[in-house]
Amino acid sequence: MSKHQFQTEVNQLLHLIIHSLYSHKEIFMRELVSNASDALDKLKYLTLTDDKFKTMSWDPAIRIEFHDKDPKTLTLSDNGIGMNEADLVEHLGTIARSGTRTFLAGLSGDAKKDSNLIGQFGVGFYSAYMVADLIEVISKKAGEDKAFKWSSTGKGEFEIVEAKRADHGTTIVLHLNEEGAEYASRWAIEDLIKKYSNHIAFPIFLSYEKTEYDDKGKEKSREMTTDQVNSASALWKRSKSDLKEEDYKEFYKTISHDMEDPLFWAHTKAEGTIEYTTLFFVPKKAPFDMNYADYKPGVKLFVRRVF
Repeated sequence: MSKHQFQTEVNQLLHLIIHSLYSHKEIFMRELVSNASDALDKLKYLTLTDDKFKTMSWDPAIRIEFHDKDPKTLTLSDNGIGMNEADLVEHLGTIARSGTRTFLAGLSGDAKKDSNLIGQFGVGFYSAYMVADLIEVISKKAGEDKAFKWSSTGKGEFEIVEAKRADHGTTIVLHLNEEGAEYASRWAIEDLIKKYSNHIAFPIFLSYEKTEYDDKGKEKSREMTTDQVNSASALWKRSKSDLKEEDYKEFYKTISHDMEDPLFWAHTKAEGTIEYTTLFFVPKKAPFDMNYADYKPGVKLFVRRVF
């Protein structure tokens, strides 16, 4: 077992991130699902490019389940690239990047109006502390034997211990607080997935206890049921005639972590010797770091649906 202090700057940022920067606590689901999708994309890329992984038998998916009894918990897992101990320390013990603290210090009094920018810092995981008092992350990196569990209340330190996990990937367990208790619900989860993550290119499965009633309204039986709750279709693979304005807006928010709708977008398809589809979105506000020397343009290339 090893205990670690969050970096000094991280300690100072956590309170702001958890309590001020997100105007809607439901955003935590979008952030966690997006992280899981990234982990699946990374492993899928390795199965195409790395001989070590090309023969892997793999069925990528994101799975969600909940318990609505005390303690109320929400669990989200994927079978993606996973993390080892060093990865957990680096990715979950380090939040701040260059310029982050300076930017946060300059937030206006109404910080929530500035919250649409926070997705660009890669701190979405910590939005889960808006709905959870304790978070546990159990992960096993693809190609490695050991699994580890990261846990923290988000109040100054985190702990990492060896754990058991049958396969590669990551499982996140949220111990829900009073504000998060409402998300221990099939309908609440389905609503959030369809609202924010319907176009994630991997299937998202929700497991829940289904109750059946007789004709008198009395409970007849209960059984665990698992349903796919997203369309799992890449937006750029669909015909423009099949898409609505809301489809474009939801997809933009998913890939950009922007809270606002895009200013406008263009959707084109080229056919010939080389075929490709272009989805070009322009945000309402320019990125805060656009004039920085290390600015990276937000263009993403997908080849055969792999980022």
